[in-house]
Order: sequence, then structure tokens, then C-alpha cells
Amino acid sequence: MKLILAIIRIAKMQETKMALSDAGLPSFTAMAVLGRGKGHGDLEKAEEVNPQLHEFISDTPRFKSKRLITLVVTDDKKDLAVKTIMDANHTGKSGDGKIFVVNTIDSIRVRNGESGDLTLD
Repeated sequence: MKLILAIIRIAKMQETKMALSDAGLPSFTAMAVLGRGKGHGDLEKAEEVNPQLHEFISDTPRFKSKRLITLVVTDDKKDLAVKTIMDANHTGKSGDGKIFVVNTIDSIRVRNGESGDLTLD
């Protein structure tokens, strides 16, 4: 089993949700998160519009609102899940997000105690 953590743009949430569902991966959790990469995207964009804004905007990168999607899939569905998330979120611009794939030891269904891959379907 693999735990997939994907940090994506808020604006891509609906498209990602539909793409995962269409790929047969409808079960996931999403939450609002704040974070930042290495860029200064907002500051650069603001300066393009109005160069004088630099005086009023700090050089310190700000946190940006994102969505964190978590899903656990069987090993054979890992590539499908990653490709689906990539296809739904790729714009080629800074801020498209990140995907992390982590080995998962087990999954247990609370309702009846079932464990393993069968809890994922």
C-alpha cells in the first residue's frame, strides 16, 4: 500500500476530485493547508502590475493557501493515482504543487476490523 500526499492549488480541487473519481479512485481526504515554496510568486506578479508596490510589500515570502489531498492506494494503483493528480494539476507554472508517495504498512477498517488491501476498495 502507498500513502499519497498531494499539495495542490485550491482552484484545482474540483478538477482533481473529478479526475480521481473518473480514474476509479473516489476515496480521499482533503484539508486546507498553508505553505510556501522557494519562490516569491505573489511579489513578482504584483511588481509586474505596479513596480511601486515593492515599497509596500515585504520581501519575505508569504504562506499561500493550498489543499492537501491524502489517499491510500494499493501498490498497483500508485502510478495511476500519481498520473491522475499530475494531469489534473499541471500548468507548468510555479506553484503547481508536490506529490509525496510513502510506503504504508497496513490499513484497518474500524467498522469490522478488516485489514490490508481489501479495506481500500
